[in-house]
Amino acid sequence: MKPKNTICLWFDKDAEDAARFYAATFPNSKVTAVHKAPGDFPSGKEGDVLTVEFTVLGIPCLGLNGGPVFKQTEAFSFQIATDNQEETDRYWNAIVKNGGKESDCGWCKDRWGVSWQITPRVLMEAFDAGGAEAKRAFSAMMKMQKIDVATIEAARRG
Repeated sequence: MKPKNTICLWFDKDAEDAARFYAATFPNSKVTAVHKAPGDFPSGKEGDVLTVEFTVLGIPCLGLNGGPVFKQTEAFSFQIATDNQEETDRYWNAIVKNGGKESDCGWCKDRWGVSWQITPRVLMEAFDAGGAEAKRAFSAMMKMQKIDVATIEAARRG
């Protein structure tokens, strides 16, 4: 049964490659269907991959090979909560070292331009605590690209 709500991501022509990368990188992720175009379309021909159904950490997604008209932006991102530095490093490195790009405050982009926030839970817990603890953690985060869990924990303690 199709989910009622699905995230649709626009790709130039690499939706299947992206979906397979996400499925290989994140648990509870898989490619569930690949649909070929039943006829020619503005950015492709009959028989080309048009859409790919997949999940990322259980979230249903659809990759659409819509051509070069629209580009990914930071206006949409996947936020991945991590439990420790090892998990943070694993996801960050998978994205960045596979043609992606680092950004600030735990953000990075994959090689298809999709934005990811690799966010250790300890950082969100500090924000939830509020007050001086949140301020110290926020200040430490603002100096980082990939989030360093030990630095955030030290900032929380003061």
